[in-house]
Amino acid sequence: MANAIRALSMDAVEAAKSGHPGMPMGMADVATVLFTRFLKFDASEPNWPDRDRFVLSAGHGSMLLYALLYLTGYPGISIDDIKNFRKLGSPCAGHPEYGHAPGIETTTGPLGQGLANAVGMAIAERHLGARFGNDLVDHKTYVLASDGDLMEGISHEAISLAGHLKLSNLIVLFDDNAITIDGALSLSDSTNTLERFKAAGWATRALDGMDSSAIAEALEWAQTSDRPVLLACRTIIGFGLPTRQGTQKAHSDAPGAEEIAGARTGLEWPDAPFVIPDGLRDAWFAAGARGGSARKEWAARLASSDKRNAFTAAQSGDIPAELAPALHAFKAKMAAEKPSIATRKASEAALEIINTIVTTTIGGSADLTPSNFTKTKATADIVPGDSTGRYVRYGIREHGMAAAMNGMALHGGVIPYGGTFMVFTDYCRPSIRLAALMGQRVIFVMTHDSIGVGEDGPTHQPVEHVASLRTIPNLFVFRPADPVETAECWEIALNAKSRPSVLALSRQNVATVRDEHSDDNLSARGAYVLREAEGQAQVTFLATGSEIEIAVKARELVQAQGIGARIVSMPCWELFEQQPAAYREEVLGKGTLKVAIEAAIGFGWERYIGADGIFVGMKGFGASAPYKDLYKHFHITAEDAAAAALAALKNKG
Repeated sequence: MANAIRALSMDAVEAAKSGHPGMPMGMADVATVLFTRFLKFDASEPNWPDRDRFVLSAGHGSMLLYALLYLTGYPGISIDDIKNFRKLGSPCAGHPEYGHAPGIETTTGPLGQGLANAVGMAIAERHLGARFGNDLVDHKTYVLASDGDLMEGISHEAISLAGHLKLSNLIVLFDDNAITIDGALSLSDSTNTLERFKAAGWATRALDGMDSSAIAEALEWAQTSDRPVLLACRTIIGFGLPTRQGTQKAHSDAPGAEEIAGARTGLEWPDAPFVIPDGLRDAWFAAGARGGSARKEWAARLASSDKRNAFTAAQSGDIPAELAPALHAFKAKMAAEKPSIATRKASEAALEIINTIVTTTIGGSADLTPSNFTKTKATADIVPGDSTGRYVRYGIREHGMAAAMNGMALHGGVIPYGGTFMVFTDYCRPSIRLAALMGQRVIFVMTHDSIGVGEDGPTHQPVEHVASLRTIPNLFVFRPADPVETAECWEIALNAKSRPSVLALSRQNVATVRDEHSDDNLSARGAYVLREAEGQAQVTFLATGSEIEIAVKARELVQAQGIGARIVSMPCWELFEQQPAAYREEVLGKGTLKVAIEAAIGFGWERYIGADGIFVGMKGFGASAPYKDLYKHFHITAEDAAAAALAALKNKG
């Protein structure tokens, strides 16, 4: 059965003339034991909520996963798909991509990401088990990880968090083949991996990854651990390739016809490429159906459970209808009271409402809870031994937090959000990008979003970050201006099931500029006219976030000169781009001078202000000083914006 994986892997890589045969051929025995004896799944129902998750963190070895899914009878991958490995239109992409076929639990390839996703999956399983009971939620997450996964920095964040939370439902199968692309692992690393994991609170065991009995014994032992488990499986990379096995040459690239022929002889596999003997196909199909009875028993328990409706609602991911009127009331209150508060505090106020109604949210922060304001009365901490809470103390692990939240979203049943400072999106970016690529609803709460950070200086003042995030496809980047827009942006993010969101929130207080209440979510159009001109419009001020307040004052100064000026708030460019062309043209104010104001670099604004427009913002890094002094120093004030507009109009004649 393991040789069936090896044969399909080497044949597919050879046909594609590219790929990574080494890991699938080396870990075939481990995968076979796992899928035939331990993994709880039913290939006929790939989305069974209580299935075990299998994460191929070593995504370069994707043919291992595709072979397993085909052999066990998952829908979505045919032998023709495998023959077209790495070709356009085949679900068998170079690295596993979530959504391409059932059974691909996450997109992997950037090393370490799958491991950290798995930590989030394990957290979600623990929480849902605590909420709904182990008769409905009781499964494990298995990870196949490589040396590369464990060398990436994100692995340290992931394994230390998992060890701290005692996630005994997490089992990592480490492909301990002692080979990297450059050659022997010893060229670049001498870490005692087992001791490293032990120090992080894991149970560990080393075993012969080519011996099915040893593999089964180790997996049996792992089932009853009270801690997460690392099984270091000593394997031979590219096992079966006569001149390449055990060397870096087995890692990647097509082996060649001669090497493939030698492997067929050595493995006693006489069958033609992509042909699996009927007896082996039957055995693998039986493995794929092995969990059918367990799934049916689970379905019966769900049908008779008094928690069925709540469980089904959580799995649907739908937002309760009660949220919209509650947020409408909050918006009306803010419009009436007109508080001057930071949008991070407005976010906290909105979350108090959200987390009471949307009971599937799981919040968290990378050790910045008192600054991000991401914790509410309804979200107790998730702690070792008690996962009933809805708040994760991620510690100073921004990258691990972001990837774990992706894993939670992929698991289902929960809606994750987590906070840190906007400048640390640099640490989160690979995971934010993957959330967008996978179309996952993950909400990244990024506070301290500009030079408004103040005294902490340029290391903590994001200037290029918002522009950079706006370049990621399928990502909503929200920069709300006041409490009303903040609530609206939260509502949009929560209802966006197939894309992640970044909320860019201010450290400093801002005025409430939406002082006329409307139940309509104006932010949902991405941009809208906040203030019309008095008289004929000659100037349109475009702004986001905390700079809307500056735009309001700049408009007053320009209007005082008898010149009509408008204000457009642009909380989400991505949503604005989705609007009809006529709406966009109307909002931007055809024929008016465009003045954009944002306390960040101007990259991207040219599409809205045009060649003759003016950008008032940053041209370099910030400085350490009180934020009001910084805005004056960098000429991001109402006076500067108004003067620039008036000068441009004068020069225009």
